[in-house]
Amino acid sequence: MAAKPSIPKGTRDFSPVEMAKRNYIFNTIRDVYHLYGFQQIETPSMEMLSTLMGKYGEEGDKLLFKIQNSGDYFSGLTDEELLSRNAAKLASKFCEKGLRYDLTVPFARYVVMHRDEITFPFKRYQIQPVWRADRPQKGRYREFYQCDADVVGSDSLLNEVELMQIVDTVFTRFGIRVCIKINNRKILSGIAEIIGEADKIVDITVAIDKLDKIGLDNVNAELKEKGISDEAVAKLQPIILLSGSNEEKLATLKQVLSASEEGLKGVEESEFILKTLSALGLKNEIELDLTLARGLNYYTGAIFEVKALDVQIGSITGGGRYDNLTGVFGMAGVSGVGISFGADRIFDVLNQLELYPKEAVNGTQLLFINFGEKEAAFSMNVLTQVRAAGIRAEIFPDSSKMKKQMGYANSKMIPFVALVGENEMNEGKVTLKNMETGEQKLITPEELVSELS
Repeated sequence: MAAKPSIPKGTRDFSPVEMAKRNYIFNTIRDVYHLYGFQQIETPSMEMLSTLMGKYGEEGDKLLFKIQNSGDYFSGLTDEELLSRNAAKLASKFCEKGLRYDLTVPFARYVVMHRDEITFPFKRYQIQPVWRADRPQKGRYREFYQCDADVVGSDSLLNEVELMQIVDTVFTRFGIRVCIKINNRKILSGIAEIIGEADKIVDITVAIDKLDKIGLDNVNAELKEKGISDEAVAKLQPIILLSGSNEEKLATLKQVLSASEEGLKGVEESEFILKTLSALGLKNEIELDLTLARGLNYYTGAIFEVKALDVQIGSITGGGRYDNLTGVFGMAGVSGVGISFGADRIFDVLNQLELYPKEAVNGTQLLFINFGEKEAAFSMNVLTQVRAAGIRAEIFPDSSKMKKQMGYANSKMIPFVALVGENEMNEGKVTLKNMETGEQKLITPEELVSELS
């Protein structure tokens, strides 16, 4: 007996209904990106390993899927190298390419390679799959999509403002209520500086980031474990517990960080973004959140994260400002800011809240029942008119039993069925049946188009 086929762990098949939902997500995000002047690019699924290695840290390098060279890749290896059984070293000898880990490093490579063709500031978006050789678990896959938008070649904070407007517009269109959280790397650096622990910035923010999960006492205990003095931990308390409106938080931070030039710069940047957005009137809540850290080694200015308010789930969008995106490829001084929508988590949120519009999920709107050769020929002419009007329609290809054809319509959730028999052909009409109500009416092809448009 033939072995049952399977797919690699951490990958998924998507059914027609799931694909309709995913396309609704991608198309909504794409439409909003276009509204704000972003242009789409695509980069290859595989990159040279020299492009990818060393950009994600030691752990990230381990999660890269490497692609074996074709041909006799053993010919260049010595017996000593083969017998060493050193997997990493051997892979470097016969793997020159790898699947991309994210869209950011390939984008940096793209900017450097195409610098003479690009007009700066460059506003690009990319919706493509990425791969990580991670241990698959619930909500974590080895193949998943990212929906990135970045502006490079501009330091203006208007870019941050527009990215937050994009986030607000996308989730308003989805009908998902969210809280947009904003912070600034410079504020976090300033906090570490004024409590006398500038070199412990990563330890401080990693601990603070866990406040919601483990509570204040455990955060303080973790800070002390990391070698941060009791005095520094005491100074941190009013900052960690900072509450009130965004304006009140900013006013407090100006006082607390008065001795830190970098900290005040972060406050100033945050104030500009929040004030500008306040004047523009977002539909969703935006909050200055000092516990927001994100990938600290990566971001250099504003950082963002989006949380759904009506579903318990992690961040569904994130991003921030980074300096020197292209420096690793020899093109220094190109600053950028970007966001990435988590399509898979948004998919789960829309499912839980049942927010998919019917028209986004439904495929065929109208099915013509096939009663035989003559009837099918008549139906094909009407079908041409119907499709020309933009109505999604099909004909059952075989003149099978009526029960089978109606079952097909039900299984595909087709809302209308067209019946064409001898009487209909004589009158040049069709009988339209509403599959939900059972109502039937005899109408002309023109009326049919009008009814379903």
